[in-house]
Amino acid sequence: MKIICIGRNYTEHAKELNNAVPEKPIFFMKPDTAIVRNNDPVYYPEHTKDLHYEAEIVIKICKKGKHINTMFASNYFNEIGIGIDFTARDLQAECKKRGLPWEISKGFDQSAPISEFIDKSNFDIVNGIKFSLSINGTKKQNGNTKDMIFSINHIIAYVSKFVTLKEGDLIFTGTPAGVGPTEINDHFVASIEGKTMLDFVIK
Repeated sequence: MKIICIGRNYTEHAKELNNAVPEKPIFFMKPDTAIVRNNDPVYYPEHTKDLHYEAEIVIKICKKGKHINTMFASNYFNEIGIGIDFTARDLQAECKKRGLPWEISKGFDQSAPISEFIDKSNFDIVNGIKFSLSINGTKKQNGNTKDMIFSINHIIAYVSKFVTLKEGDLIFTGTPAGVGPTEINDHFVASIEGKTMLDFVIK
C-alpha cells in the first residue's frame, strides 16, 4: 500500500504559500509508516520546529489500474475519508532553497493521520463534498472538492500514467487555504459534511 499526495490543488492554498498555480497535478508519496489510525495521538517530531497541518479529502483505490482513462476513473475508488498531511515546513523550505527533494519534510513517521472511510455512494456528488478542520475549537480550514483545480477523476488518470495504482492505495487530494503551524496539546477535529471523522491530540 502506498500513499500518494497531491500538492497545490486548491488555488487559494497555492497563493497563501506564494506558489504558482500548477498546470498539471503535482504529486509526491509518503510511506505506510506515516499513517496514524483510530484517532491515536500524533507525537510532535523532534526534527522540526515548524510542523504545519493540511486537511485533505482522501480516497481509497479499490482495484488495480494503469493508464486509466478519465472517463472510467470513478470505477477505481469506492471509499472517501479525511486525513492530515503534516509538513515540517522548516525542512521543506531548506530543501527547496537548496534544490533538493523534500520527502523528509512530508514522509516522516506519523505524518498522515487518517479517518475511517465512507462508501462514496453516501455522497450525492463526489465533486461537491464539504470538509473542515478545527483546532482547539477554532475553525481553521473549510474546503469543498468542487474547488479543486484537478478533480478526483483527473488525479487518478494522471497519476496512473506514471504509477500503477493498487487496491488499498490512498490518495490525499490536496488542501484548501488555511494551513498553519501546530503545537503540542493541540486538539484536532476534522469533519466531512458536518460529520466528525478525525478527533486526536498532538503530544
